[in-house]
This record gives sequence, C-alpha cells and structure tokens, in this order.
Amino acid sequence: MADNNIEKFQLYVPKLEELCNVLQTGLKNNFAEAQVSVVDCPDLTKEPFQFPVKGLCGQPRITDVGGVPYLVPLVQKDKEYNMNTVAKEVELPGAFILGAGAVPSRIVGMNAELMPLVLTEAPGRPAVNSSYFSSINPADGQCLLERYSDTFSDCNFALLANLYACEGKPGKVIEVRAKKRTGEESLVGSLRNTLEAHYPDKSLALGGTFIIQKGKAKIHIMPREFSVCPLNTNDEVNNWLKHFEVSAPLICQSVFVSRDPGLDLRLEHTHCFSHHGEGGHYYIDTTPDTVEYLGYFMPAEFVYRIDRPKETHVIGRD
Repeated sequence: MADNNIEKFQLYVPKLEELCNVLQTGLKNNFAEAQVSVVDCPDLTKEPFQFPVKGLCGQPRITDVGGVPYLVPLVQKDKEYNMNTVAKEVELPGAFILGAGAVPSRIVGMNAELMPLVLTEAPGRPAVNSSYFSSINPADGQCLLERYSDTFSDCNFALLANLYACEGKPGKVIEVRAKKRTGEESLVGSLRNTLEAHYPDKSLALGGTFIIQKGKAKIHIMPREFSVCPLNTNDEVNNWLKHFEVSAPLICQSVFVSRDPGLDLRLEHTHCFSHHGEGGHYYIDTTPDTVEYLGYFMPAEFVYRIDRPKETHVIGRD
C-alpha cells in the first residue's frame, strides 16, 4: 500500500441553476440539441445504472490518486491503494465512490481498466463493490468486460484513479441531455472547456455518470502486460494501448476539472461499462449524427490530491 501524501483544495461551487445556464450555452456550440436542467437524481440502483446507492448527493468531492507517471514511462507496481482508505482520506468514511482507474495487477494478475463503483465500508456495514473492469481477451484480442466483485472481493486499485465521492443520497443534480454532435469535442470535453472558458480564474469540478443512449464510441483498453520498454511519448503510449469502437448503451463515469489549481491534476477522466460486455476508457462518440447522451452530475466542494507523483509529465493523459 502506498504511503499517501494528501493535499486538499476548496473548489468554487456556483449554484446549480447558474451552472445549468453556463453548460447549456457551451454545449449548444458542440451539439445540435442540448438541454441542461436541475432535476431530482434518478434512482441509480435501477437499470441501467445498478449502482449500490440511490443518488449522487451529500458532501460531494473528488480526488486524484496517484497518476499516469506511475504507469509510464515504466510501471511502478508498488503503487496500490484501497477505496475504504481513500474514503477516509477524503474525510468521508463510508462514501460512495465512482470514477476511472486501474485494477491492482497484484490481485487481478494482469493490467486492466477499472470502473469503480464502491460503497465503502462503515461501522456495522461491509463495503459493497459493484465495480467493473475491462481487459484484452487473450482468446480473440477483443474487449472482455467483467464484474470485479464476481472474482475479487477486495476494494483495491492501483497506479492512478480519478474519483467522485459523496454520501450516495438522493437530491437535486444537474441533468445533461445532448444529441447530434456538431463540434469536435466529446461530451466531457465540451462540458469541461465550457467551465474553463466561463470561469477562467476559478477551479471547478464535476463528477457523475452519463449514458450514451444511441450510437458508438471510441475507447481504449490497456494491454494485460505492462510495457517492458519505456513509453516516452504520446505516440508510444497510443501504440501500446488497444483501441476499440463500442456500441450503446454505455454507462460512463466521469470526473473533470475546469482548471488545475497547482496539484498536477488530470483534468478529465472517463471510463464506461455496459450490460452487453463492452467497456473501457472513453474518448468520444464515433457516430456524431446519431449520438444521444443523458447525464447526471454534481459540482464537487473539494479536491483531494493523494500521493502526487514527485516526478511528473503530461504524457498519456488523453
């Protein structure tokens, strides 16, 4: 387990109604149809989400744990973390956590993409791990999506993760609907860039989930084996990764930050899973004319930087 250094920063949190107006204006530059509004969070225990909690509300916060420098140029396999510990480190023991990360290769026996969905342990209540992970199927080289808890009972992860944590309560959230992409930005990129442009001197962060209801998307999955050769450029990283086109419906979990307040943050990170066996690291939809998105997000009150790499770089952060 890593010996974690923790840094905390208070984020700017506008009213939900203000955020809706800002985000809707920005999305209309990238989508033919866009509507952003304040709604009651749907019951996330129901399909298609099937999360272990009902909502995204209650002391929302994000954390950036570890980082890409622990994966490339060469992997540092000692960098392993635990969701129950992270919940305490972000001062919310018992939190519900979702986001994007990497599996603990020591436990899983390989490298793979992790889609964490964990209700962390609390007094008198064990952790509920509903996470997924995707790897390269050695039989055919295709995507292999599995439920983490079907095989592994721990709440560990490794190397890096961008996580949204909250109490998992129902409440008011930001609903995002977007159809027919007309610009070059992904949904997440459009949302993040809109916030960065509108609040240039402030740091805001959103976390949550969205569904790609129609269309297809580009994803990557890391190979099962770590690279034995140093990956020193983005081209080398992209050549190492395996890229796929996957089909809706896809349930995505995302964390993004408008501006790094000096913590060496990954500005956006999104992983997706499905109930038809596909999932991985989301880039962008590949069917702009037919794509439809439906998402639910909350602004985070704080960001916690856990175990920030002392030696850093910007390679492999797409």
